[in-house]
Amino acid sequence: MCLILVAWKVHPAFPLVVAANRDEFFARPTSAAAFWKDAPQVLAGRDLDAGGTWMGVTCAGRFAALTNFRDPAQMRASAPSRGPLVAEFLAGSDAPQGYLQRIAARGRDYNGYNLLAGDGQTLWWSSNMGGSPRQLGPGIYGVSNHLLDTPWPKVGAGKTALTQALERLPDDTALFSLLRDDGIHPDAHLPQTGIPLDWERLLSAAFVRSPDYGTRSSTVLCTGEDGWISFDEQTWLPGAKPGGRVRYRLKMGRR
Repeated sequence: MCLILVAWKVHPAFPLVVAANRDEFFARPTSAAAFWKDAPQVLAGRDLDAGGTWMGVTCAGRFAALTNFRDPAQMRASAPSRGPLVAEFLAGSDAPQGYLQRIAARGRDYNGYNLLAGDGQTLWWSSNMGGSPRQLGPGIYGVSNHLLDTPWPKVGAGKTALTQALERLPDDTALFSLLRDDGIHPDAHLPQTGIPLDWERLLSAAFVRSPDYGTRSSTVLCTGEDGWISFDEQTWLPGAKPGGRVRYRLKMGRR
């Protein structure tokens, strides 16, 4: 994922609300969100190159999502894929804190990442780029390709839009609208992450458009106080053309 916006224990009826975009090269093979045959409780898309995922949920209410940390100077082609970190948590039974502490010991094996993990009771974040595991209190959070709540323009704008969109739940139209924001932010507000300025501009939008690389999927996840989970995902093709859309409504503890 390249933008994850989270409302944790803010809305009285929906303790967890997630709106997220995954940005990737269109040539990278991917399967749409579905229940996995090898892990039947896991609902997630799948990276067909490495077998992991960028975001998913389970019928037990486990949730995890990941973004890459953008620092070209520290990228290693030999590093293992980061997607299995999400898949391992979703398919396992470790508490979020214990899981994040366990993988922190091997965090430097990977290129930079942010990882969110929750079990319906607690929500945690960590990064191998200087963010030790941290339990999140109630609030609105955002992460792109730096640390949690780094004030990049699309993170700040997204958090504001998420706060407003919560008022319209259970209608998720406003959540998908904020994920479709393709506005480019002014140069003066852009981070300097070591990539060319034209790419900083391109990636400053919540919804990224370019011929070969861009937003591949937009996902809205809501867990309800009533025990129901909704998972709604729109995939995107080159040229920002809509691909397929999947909608799941799960009762916690059932499949």
